[in-house]
Amino acid sequence: MKAVVLHEYGGPEKLKFEDNVPDPQINGDTVLIAAAAASVNPIDWKLRSGMRRKDSPLSFPAILGRDVSGVVRAVGANVKHFKPGDRVLALSWATYAELVAVDDEDVTHLPDGVDLADAAAIPLVALTGDQLVRLATNVQKGQVVLVTGALGGVGRAAVHTAKKMGAQVIAGVRGKELDDARALGVSDVLAIDDDKAIEKFRLVDAIADTVGGEVAAKLIAKAKQNGSFGYTAVLPENAAAQNPAVKITRVFTKPDPSKVREFADDVRDGKFVLPIGRRMPLCDAAEAHVLGEKGGIGKILLLARDSQG
Repeated sequence: MKAVVLHEYGGPEKLKFEDNVPDPQINGDTVLIAAAAASVNPIDWKLRSGMRRKDSPLSFPAILGRDVSGVVRAVGANVKHFKPGDRVLALSWATYAELVAVDDEDVTHLPDGVDLADAAAIPLVALTGDQLVRLATNVQKGQVVLVTGALGGVGRAAVHTAKKMGAQVIAGVRGKELDDARALGVSDVLAIDDDKAIEKFRLVDAIADTVGGEVAAKLIAKAKQNGSFGYTAVLPENAAAQNPAVKITRVFTKPDPSKVREFADDVRDGKFVLPIGRRMPLCDAAEAHVLGEKGGIGKILLLARDSQG
């Protein structure tokens, strides 16, 4: 098969498009997917660069990618709910490829009315945002939650989940993005690049942070006593000291196909929108990483050549 292969840590140029990569092997509980697309996520370039080698080391040669959408090519003998020809999507690994093998328990059917390739934007950001709100911050109905980076993919998913749970949502974004953030249907907005605005900001029940860094460290103090602070990115070492009374939890995204399907249904029904910035061929993965690291263009999809569906 054709795939994008990484042979060593380094810059985007280390991503090599190769056409004689061995097909993934399946077992009795595996679904083999002929990929329509994968999406590019920040974790991909963090792994590629070696930034995450301490906690998530790669074994070379490696294939990056967490999201896949496509059509079932084959199934293992024990697989009961999927058959060749089914349109599916999943959170998996090694998805920068034409063929992806996924445990059947991590796969879900793609509802009619959702574009097969565009669906690849959903799994990782949807599950991360959802688990950030439901598990890391444990937001309850009627509580007030601040979601930072609310216009990013994970942030949008967090806002969506919090609203569905009945929480009052405040969107934390850069000052120039306040009007766009209001369009998410939130209760209020906060300019997280404005120290004076942060200083005046009221205490909230929970903070779901997708930004990290010094911004997150400043905002921890804005969680109520015994409130919660969930995060996805790295925090400064002294962050917890800013508010010892708050529960701080990092989210590590886990597969949840039923929740992926729920988000896909909401995409179909126009209730959840993930802006697609670029659709690029799989062979342009290196360029996609360059664009992704610059930021500000929405989700980037890598379209697999010779995929079915």
